[in-house]
Amino acid sequence: MAIVIAENIHVISPRIKEAIKGRDARTIQKVAVKSQEMGADFIDLNIGPASKEGVAIMEWMVKTVQEVVTLPLFLDTLNVAAIEAGLKFCKQKAVINSISCIPERMDALFPLVQKYNTGCVCLLISEQGLPRDNDERGMLAADLIGKAMEYNVQNEDIWFDPFTPPIAFQQDAVKATLESVLMFEEMAPGCRVTCGLSNVSNGLPRELRDILNQTFLIMLERNGMTSAIADAFDERLIEIAKGKRGDLQKIVWQVMDGEEPAIGSLTQEQIEFVKTARVLLGHKLFSPSWLSE
Repeated sequence: MAIVIAENIHVISPRIKEAIKGRDARTIQKVAVKSQEMGADFIDLNIGPASKEGVAIMEWMVKTVQEVVTLPLFLDTLNVAAIEAGLKFCKQKAVINSISCIPERMDALFPLVQKYNTGCVCLLISEQGLPRDNDERGMLAADLIGKAMEYNVQNEDIWFDPFTPPIAFQQDAVKATLESVLMFEEMAPGCRVTCGLSNVSNGLPRELRDILNQTFLIMLERNGMTSAIADAFDERLIEIAKGKRGDLQKIVWQVMDGEEPAIGSLTQEQIEFVKTARVLLGHKLFSPSWLSE
């Protein structure tokens, strides 16, 4: 089973952006309530850079959401002052999303992790950008662990995010991300691992995105990922995260183990998951028509 962090309150959504701009609490609260009802475990409040009104926005968002749901929050913005403003009003232990391996970002945010006893998403991105391979991911993770130790942050409060690239543009990198999940528990026993799950399907039509996200979640869980920042309104994804689709898990794991499921005995839904797993593993070259091939 995987922890689901609902991504649905995100400033990139035109509906959410307008609600924030107009301080439309009802719209924000409807999304929060539905996320909780669908089975999300956390809610991510993503207000983007929020360079001008970030403090006021985050304070308002935290208060607005906590009026109607009991879920703990991820606070997601580049604005450090806004993160602290939100933390002051969190009723439960929150998670800062995220701390990249950039010195000024680490120096600004790890003190807040210590001060407010929060969790933190450690994003494996440096000043040079995305890691080129898993060796570089390991080096960035080690740097973040070292900095966390300086502030007495426990492994259980670290959520590593190896960063998931879009398969439409970086198929090999997606496979590397999947493989990287295996190393974090060894580096920091007791840590958690998460990702922005929807990143893997960025740039693709809506009808293709869901099955990519769902299949990738099954594969990530197999390798030790404990959570995902994901679409809480995706019913099948929630079922997978809660361990209710053992049939899909079984066949995807077979593909990961190099086995060939007996296609003739599978449903159309199961066949689509087999095809998608092969693409995510790089066994088949990515094409937007992979399901019909």
